[in-house]
Amino acid sequence: MPDLTVCEEEPGAVRVFRAGGAAPIVTQHARPHCRPYLHPIVSPTGVGTVTEDAPDHHPWQHGLSVGLNDVNGVGFWHEGMHPKHLNDGTFHPVLAGTPSARGNRALWEVRTELRTPGGDPLLHETQAWTLTDHGASYELDLRLELRAVPDLTMGAYPYGGLFLRMPYRPENGGTAYNSEGRTGSDAEQRTARWVAVQMPLLDAAPGAEPPLVVVMDHPVNFRHPVPWRVDNELGVGPSVSIGGAWHLPAGTVRLFRHRVAIFGAPVPAEEIEKSWRAFAGEST
Repeated sequence: MPDLTVCEEEPGAVRVFRAGGAAPIVTQHARPHCRPYLHPIVSPTGVGTVTEDAPDHHPWQHGLSVGLNDVNGVGFWHEGMHPKHLNDGTFHPVLAGTPSARGNRALWEVRTELRTPGGDPLLHETQAWTLTDHGASYELDLRLELRAVPDLTMGAYPYGGLFLRMPYRPENGGTAYNSEGRTGSDAEQRTARWVAVQMPLLDAAPGAEPPLVVVMDHPVNFRHPVPWRVDNELGVGPSVSIGGAWHLPAGTVRLFRHRVAIFGAPVPAEEIEKSWRAFAGEST
């Protein structure tokens, strides 16, 4: 398997390289006063970039990120850019500790304080990421911890949580399908263990085979299996809030675990199931 190296070249950015590689395969952004996110994530085969940052149709979406809605009435999704959500809360991330790499695995952690528009802290969010490079595929594992400062109510909402934005273009097409056999719009707001997405990449050579990206929900997660957002541009993410409002008392922590498996080429559903079962069998 490829050896990985990690480089923190500037404050608020971590880049993961394959040993000897000139360009990073994954970049973490955690700039002051900005939502943390991963972009670009490069296909394991190097054919192109599987994520997109701030597309015209959803400029508040950034590659692979976490966003929440209606946290005691405050939004942490639209970044104040949507005409109906101009008074959103703010993000205050820091890189925790020193990113590290050993063999084919890299680890890093981002801690973010989410505040009201007036500056009061509402929530402490910790994203602990592990990238495992298998050569023809990656696994990006996320341990997401949410710790309430005051008592919190997360309102019912049609999306919110971990979210993947890929470079969809209507003229190029694409497909999304879930673990229950539903495809496209039929997978929207439906419960599933995982959702897979595939589409042509904007920077890939003509005729290059697109990678397959699978977002997975772990059985320990609250309300698993949860409903998923699958939007018109094939942005996907599991969302507890689709199932209704939920509560987090002051000082308590809610843990979510997710895996994003990136295959350099399409694989059958049986291979995805094998990966999900391996992930599901891991302890918390």
